[in-house]
Amino acid sequence: MTPASVILLAMLAYPIIYTIEISFSELDLSTFTATNWVGWDNYAEVLQDERFWASLKVTGIYLGLALPLQMVLGFAIAYLVNVEWTGRGVIRALFLIPMVVAPVVAGGVWRMLLDPLYGLTNYALGFVGLGPYDWLGNPTLAMMTIVIIDTWRWTPFIVLIATAAILALPRDIFEAAEIDGANWWTTLWSITLPLLLPMIAATFVVRWLGAVKMFDIALASTNGGPGASTQVINLFIYEEAFHSLKFAESAAMAVLVLIATMVLTALFLRGSRMLEEMH
Repeated sequence: MTPASVILLAMLAYPIIYTIEISFSELDLSTFTATNWVGWDNYAEVLQDERFWASLKVTGIYLGLALPLQMVLGFAIAYLVNVEWTGRGVIRALFLIPMVVAPVVAGGVWRMLLDPLYGLTNYALGFVGLGPYDWLGNPTLAMMTIVIIDTWRWTPFIVLIATAAILALPRDIFEAAEIDGANWWTTLWSITLPLLLPMIAATFVVRWLGAVKMFDIALASTNGGPGASTQVINLFIYEEAFHSLKFAESAAMAVLVLIATMVLTALFLRGSRMLEEMH
C-alpha cells in the first residue's frame, strides 16, 4: 500500500499545499514560486472583487437549476426503463452515449446545434412556428443552454445509479402492496420513494461534487458569455489565472471555493446520513 499511498498523497496533497502557499504570497512568474509573504491581502482583494461574487451567483443559479432537474429526470427515467416494455434494453444502451462523449466535444457540438443562423435546433423549431432564438447571445437562454447540455450529459449517470437502486429494492414489499390492492401511484409514493430516499440523497451528493466543478462545457459552448452571464466560478478562476496572470489571487479564489464546497458537502452528507437512519 505504501507506494500507492505516496503517489496518491503527492498527486492530491502537493497541489493543494502549493495553492495555499501562493494564495498567501506574491508569485514570481519566471519561476512560478512564492516570493514575498502578503498574508491575507490576496483574500481581501478577492472578497472585494464584484466579479468574484457575480461568478459565484452564476454558479449558484446553474446548480439550482441543473441539479434538481437532473435528479428528477434521472430517477423518473430509471423508474420508466425498469417497467416491462418492448425496446427498453435499446433505450438503456442509448442513454450511455452522452456519458462517453468528452465534455469539450459535447459543448462544441451543442454550440453548432444551437447556432442562431445555421443551427439544427432553430431549423426544427421553425416547423412548429417557433424561433429563431439566440441561444448563445441571450443571457437567459445562454444559462438555459448550459443547463440543457449538462443535463443531457449527466442525467444518464443518475439513471444508472437509480436503476441499480430500484433493482435492489426488496420485492416482497411490492408483492404485499399488490396483494393489498395498491395502485402504481400509491406504490410509488408510499413505498418506492421512501425506500429510495437515502440513495437519492447520496446520489445528490455525488452529483453535487461533479457539478460544482463545472468548467469545460461552459468554456466550449459559451465561453462564459454573453458578457459574464454563464461565467461559472471555475471559468472565472481560470481566466484570471491564465489570461490575466493573477495566479496568487486565483489561488485565493480556489481556496475559498474549496472551503465552501467542503462545508456544503459536509452538510449534505450529514443530511444523507439522517435520511439513512430514518429509513
